[in-house]
Amino acid sequence: MAAGADGGDASRPWLTLAQGYEQARAKEDSLDRLVEWPAQRDLLGDVDGRSVLDVGCGNGAKLAELVRDGAAASVGVDISGNFPAGPTPGMELVQGDLSELESVPGLAGRTFDRILFLQTIGYADDPVRTLRTARSMLADDGFVLLTRTHPIRYAVERAEQNGTTLGEEYYSTAPYTYYHRGWNDQVALTKRGYTVADLLNLFSAAGFWVEAAVEPQLSEDARRRFPHKQAWMDKHLGILIFRLRPRP
Repeated sequence: MAAGADGGDASRPWLTLAQGYEQARAKEDSLDRLVEWPAQRDLLGDVDGRSVLDVGCGNGAKLAELVRDGAAASVGVDISGNFPAGPTPGMELVQGDLSELESVPGLAGRTFDRILFLQTIGYADDPVRTLRTARSMLADDGFVLLTRTHPIRYAVERAEQNGTTLGEEYYSTAPYTYYHRGWNDQVALTKRGYTVADLLNLFSAAGFWVEAAVEPQLSEDARRRFPHKQAWMDKHLGILIFRLRPRP
């Protein structure tokens, strides 16, 4: 998997990784279930009557939950096409590439109240272009909910692997390759490092401002039940969640 020239990740390996991700997410101690999705859901707020576009929706499970909570006329897009045979009424699942969001079938001329990029914007060939396209699809008073892995995670891993310091790796722009042991250890991912400032500059270049940002943690109950997950969070910090509004 080759990193894009602007630091994005090519999306094709997701065709292989998608099933492994869904299997990992279904586990009782999945950090997505314990930390990420509850925090994402909280920032989304009331979705009753709201239309949602989930860009990189996987099998559409999160979008289906939102539709059951009242979201309407909603669409999930994923390059894998790994969709259930019978999607939840009120939602549509479409196979498409987020790097070509403007060309995804059925999206032309449509607007959405909420657009989600849940751990997916890094797979865009040109993240600024993809976010600008999403901005053009936002309805009045709409917002984008976007998450990315905390950059400290990758810096810690590279520092241990290379015998360097955390600061050196945090600011490094050199591409690096790793295998995702939790999803599929046969697929190599090549990424380029990013900082929190890189993310803020990306949002600004795409015409957004940050209305809210969250670094979610395990609940007290989850910490007691899954101490190995708390140990991981203590070291790698988890994810960043942003609620983005378009600039006037």
